[in-house]
Amino acid sequence: MSDSPILETLQLEHVPGTHSVHIAVFRDVENAAFLHQQLLARNADFEYAFIDASVITSRLQVLSAAFKAITLQLAGNMKTPNVHSELVYSLSPTSNISEAYRRYGITPTSRALVIVKVLVTPPVPSSATAAPETTSEAKPPLTAQDVEKHLLTHVQGKSVPFTDQVLSELTDWGRVRKYYKLNGVGWLDGVKDQAAKNRETDRLVMGGMALRGATAK
Repeated sequence: MSDSPILETLQLEHVPGTHSVHIAVFRDVENAAFLHQQLLARNADFEYAFIDASVITSRLQVLSAAFKAITLQLAGNMKTPNVHSELVYSLSPTSNISEAYRRYGITPTSRALVIVKVLVTPPVPSSATAAPETTSEAKPPLTAQDVEKHLLTHVQGKSVPFTDQVLSELTDWGRVRKYYKLNGVGWLDGVKDQAAKNRETDRLVMGGMALRGATAK
């Protein structure tokens, strides 16, 4: 793992070394409408998983969705156009893709964002394999530095660390319980300690995400 001033870079276990995950968190975002419009316009420069941080309960939730999206991409089984939209969809406990985008993805009124970029480094050719010819039009692969520069240029907000503590401060727990259908869980309502209740909510959220994967056809 390596970090830049705003990005945390991770190499997930059981994922090819060519794939790296880069995560930034912004609060007090002032231009969510602009960023949302770039997604609607399918602007390739803005191909990220833009996640509304208010529905994120932990680092593990984001990393689990990233792992699932990359695994589905490698297997050729994605339900959405690219690995970043698949990551947003993977946060949902239901199979409704448009609902997943609305609930877990960026909206014009989002004020805090978790932004994920999956980069793929081309494998180094073996000595027995001739390197492909390059042309002046070919773009070099993106780097973490490119991602950081792009986000700093285009996201108007305050960068904060990708930690469980920071994420919990941004979470709308009422919205999380509604989206993951946890309002009727009696024993959870009976937990009086808020920190413990949040931890149990996170576990149930993870279970809901995993259950959709186990039952989806």
